[in-house]
Amino acid sequence: MTGMVDKGGAGLDRLLRTLFWGGAAALWLLPAAAMQVVDGMDWSVSDFVVWGVMLLIAAGVCELALRASGDLAYRAGVVVAVGAGFLLVWVNLAVGIIGSEDDPANLMFFGVLAAGVIGGFAADFRARGMARALLAMAVLQGLAGATALAAGWGAGGENWPQAIYVMSGFFGGLWLLSAWLFRKAARSAAPVARADR
Repeated sequence: MTGMVDKGGAGLDRLLRTLFWGGAAALWLLPAAAMQVVDGMDWSVSDFVVWGVMLLIAAGVCELALRASGDLAYRAGVVVAVGAGFLLVWVNLAVGIIGSEDDPANLMFFGVLAAGVIGGFAADFRARGMARALLAMAVLQGLAGATALAAGWGAGGENWPQAIYVMSGFFGGLWLLSAWLFRKAARSAAPVARADR
């Protein structure tokens, strides 16, 4: 019976690896295909390099999560966090959350990511510590948005406050979802830890 479970787990791991790496390759090629049909879309070599590095990092972190834990909630927490981080970097580099992509106030959102990376290392990437790190990221995301609104950064047009509310709420929600998934993973691992004592 154990062999059947192991085979099923190995099959799921292969499927997930194929999705991560195959998806990254497809996404890397997508702009090249879009440039053929979309007027005004003109990516440089450096754009493709940055895009490729972002995709490699995201897929690589997901690969490490597959190796780190077989817990589905833990893996889902990593995928949500990596996906949110990927989108946050992409939006910031492409158009910026506050004003344009060149607005230095957008660096605050890279600080949110840095706090998460530092928190992950401090927690040794264990589920309970990761839950705390992601909760801290949600708080920092909200503080960054509130700071931008209070300071009037990126003000331009009548919809600028709503855009900051929406973006901060969206990313804050993703950090909270990931924190919840890590907490769920920590709870499912807790009885095993008690039994080992």
